[in-house]
Amino acid sequence: MAEAQAVALEQLPVDERLYRIRHSAAHVMAEAVLRIFPDAKVAIGPPIENGFYYDFDLPRHLTPEDLEQIEEHMREIVSGDHRFTRTVLSREAASEMFCGQPYKLELIRELPDGQEISIYTQNSFTDLCRGPHVDSTRRIHPKAFKLLSVAGAYWRGDEKRPMLQRIYGTAWETPKELRAHLEHLKEVEKRDHRRVGRELDLFSTHEEAGPGLIYWHPKGSRIRIAIEDYWRAAHREGGYEMLFTPHVGKAWLWQTSGHLDFYKENMYAPMELDNADYYAKPMNCPFHIMIYKTRMRSYRDLPLRWGELGTVYRYERSGVLHGLLRVRGFTQDDAHIFCTPAQIEDEIKEVLRFSLKIWDDFGFSNTKAYLATRPPKSVGDEDRWYQAQRSLQAAIEDQGLDYELDEGGGAFYGPKIDLKIRDALGREWQMTTIQFDFNLPDRFDMSFTDSDGREKRPYMVHRALLGSLERFFGVLIEHYGGAFPLWLAPVQAVVIPVASAFDGYAAEVADLLFRAGFRAEADLSDDRMNAKIRNAQNTKTPCMVIVGEQEQQARTVSLRTRTGERTSNIALEDFMRRMHDKVVTRAEI
Repeated sequence: MAEAQAVALEQLPVDERLYRIRHSAAHVMAEAVLRIFPDAKVAIGPPIENGFYYDFDLPRHLTPEDLEQIEEHMREIVSGDHRFTRTVLSREAASEMFCGQPYKLELIRELPDGQEISIYTQNSFTDLCRGPHVDSTRRIHPKAFKLLSVAGAYWRGDEKRPMLQRIYGTAWETPKELRAHLEHLKEVEKRDHRRVGRELDLFSTHEEAGPGLIYWHPKGSRIRIAIEDYWRAAHREGGYEMLFTPHVGKAWLWQTSGHLDFYKENMYAPMELDNADYYAKPMNCPFHIMIYKTRMRSYRDLPLRWGELGTVYRYERSGVLHGLLRVRGFTQDDAHIFCTPAQIEDEIKEVLRFSLKIWDDFGFSNTKAYLATRPPKSVGDEDRWYQAQRSLQAAIEDQGLDYELDEGGGAFYGPKIDLKIRDALGREWQMTTIQFDFNLPDRFDMSFTDSDGREKRPYMVHRALLGSLERFFGVLIEHYGGAFPLWLAPVQAVVIPVASAFDGYAAEVADLLFRAGFRAEADLSDDRMNAKIRNAQNTKTPCMVIVGEQEQQARTVSLRTRTGERTSNIALEDFMRRMHDKVVTRAEI
């Protein structure tokens, strides 16, 4: 039986309206593609955040001109006022209807017995679909959608399956909203960390030497060192001890931790040494546990807060690698807390406060928490789960954080808090994880002697604050668009002489700044002064220190900031004190 879907679109919340518009636009796009490629094999086409996509098996690769042609057909379709109608079919009828579409047939075969199979039809296109849609194609404004790009995508995300072509698009309620979104995408592209990384000479990757492995250039390394120095100092003040652990471990370690049972496909292949298999570490936690177990621990020893900037290696599929954001080798800013049950609530409150403080220092003040609770299948005593979840929730509420509850979304070995930050463009990034673990203490038979003389299991909390230095650096680049704050900038000041006659004084000023601990250099090239200033602005240098005859005679400098502010004839010692104060307080000059 077929029926028209009646939707009072205006009465729905904005998110639901956009979902239906984008879902429907994906179907319209598929119809347009089939007009151009009648023999195309159609896969799936869901709405996504800010848009939609559809996967196709096509006879040739698409070009930008193809996207323009598909858009023209889409406009013709939406202007035709074709209704979206829903029909429920039997498995046999659905299989017959899609007999020439192998990807649809695979989806039909996998549907559980007894599950309703529905299709939606508009004009000449029919697709397997649960809905919902708008009532008619006229609800899709012909000037409020845009096809954006084409990318490769393996069927079902499996690199052993066919490679399909994925067309991405965006759709909005009005042309004004579309224009605003396209402007936003331009800004996102301008800030893309891969592009900015090349322009500012920060890092590179090399397929010849291994994909997903990051090469930090001198300027990128300066920022990394500044991040690491700050991280270590903050952790020292927070009561953490630093650890250093090996990069590889015997198979026994990963078998005991469970990684070889549940995580092996994401680990690098073993190396055979001394008749034993060794694996590059995908995580640091088993090594920290081995240090814990080097002697018997007392309740008087706890809590133990151990941090490590530990480099780990995970085998990610080549298709998902993405600049700094998805890599195979990365340095995790890891920490583990071992404590007694009586200490756990205070420890969680402190680690959350500590995390928020560090995010604020890096310029991210818009943070939201997600509390994931016990899933149906889990390990660990029920009372411990309850206490752990209560301590996490109490910490969130103590900080007054906005949060969402993810019922049943915890790992099988413990509940967790995920912190997501918003960057300068309003995008949300999942970064910090505070994760209880009731599994590894049991697997490694960890214990401490309590005040009653009995041996008990310690609580173990994993905490990755920045996530990894590589991914954090990528987010940091895009947040600031490469215009890093003074305390992080790879070059904090460039000294520019007004003419070559003052190169000596420029070099002297740069050397004094460098010896005082600032990342400073002199531009002694043959370029004219204005060209040197433009170059400093293009590389987003915070301070342009101008020196000429007057400055040389008076032992002063003139300052020009990247925001255009100018100050003349600052005593050199005063300028250095000002730089020092701004760096220490992480303020702009």
